[in-house]
Amino acid sequence: MFKAILINKDDQGYRAELGQADETSLPEGDVRVKVLYSTLNYKDGLAITGKSPVVRSFPMVPGIDFAGEVIESSNADFKAGDMVLLNGWGVGEGHWGGLAQQARVRADWLIPLPKGFSAKQALAIGTAGYTAMLCVMALQKHGLKPSDGEVLVTGAAGGVGSFAVHLLSKLGFTVVASTGRMAEAEYLKKLGASEIIDRATLSEPGKPLAKERWAAVLDSVGSHTLANACAQTKSNGAVAACGLAQGMDFPSSVAPFILRGVTLYGVNSVTVPREKRIAAYKQLSELVDLKTLDEMSHEITLEESLKYAKELMAGNVRGRLIVDVNK
Repeated sequence: MFKAILINKDDQGYRAELGQADETSLPEGDVRVKVLYSTLNYKDGLAITGKSPVVRSFPMVPGIDFAGEVIESSNADFKAGDMVLLNGWGVGEGHWGGLAQQARVRADWLIPLPKGFSAKQALAIGTAGYTAMLCVMALQKHGLKPSDGEVLVTGAAGGVGSFAVHLLSKLGFTVVASTGRMAEAEYLKKLGASEIIDRATLSEPGKPLAKERWAAVLDSVGSHTLANACAQTKSNGAVAACGLAQGMDFPSSVAPFILRGVTLYGVNSVTVPREKRIAAYKQLSELVDLKTLDEMSHEITLEESLKYAKELMAGNVRGRLIVDVNK
């Protein structure tokens, strides 16, 4: 038996609670892992609180990422004792995830624990940092250079946003951070933001085209914020979109794309091939300052993840929440 956050939906309603699971109840997979750390991400908050129907079968263990040690493997790529990392692939939604002391998954969902990071550090980065890196890689592929001008990061005090600010500033870009929590201005400046703006300047309905300002945008918010960010992007600039914290809608027009040549990159972190994942973590190992990583993360217990999921959905969480599943 092992501890796990279990989500159920039945005659008693939708609920998430700390419980016990048996090894025989683990879903199919060719690698069984002793989980050391997981994290609490926006999608996990949706799953635990039930605010959005992201869970596709019950009972479900949430947790879209984890790091741990292989217990047993029938796949030649991994053996008992190997340290591994998982991000995405539908775990925590359609397949039991990382908010438990054990997991069984497919070997091709795993990568070796990246060099230069402990299990805890890799999860301090977690899906949020890895997604931010994929967004940055999209902007790099576009050819963006620091001399091109300011880069806007929306949802900047959240997990993805915090990493985006840090990574872009380490690469030499001038970063403008948009947030609804202006009290976090000093935190964002420590991460490397040169200017902080209130999200209210972007979150309301705007014009199809606005005054050009951003060389590029990294957006984790969606809805009107993404639409306005596109409308303010310079000619031939780029926008990397990876989230929907404000909403899934995109109330924009084709104007930025056909009149200014703006490129919108959709960034999916869930089903990225192993080679690209490894490349993302290689860049992360070169860019992430470990002291800053510690400052932007907070460790909680498995049981506390239930309480913090509500805080996350209320927009009251800064940076990253690491879950020590064995506490």
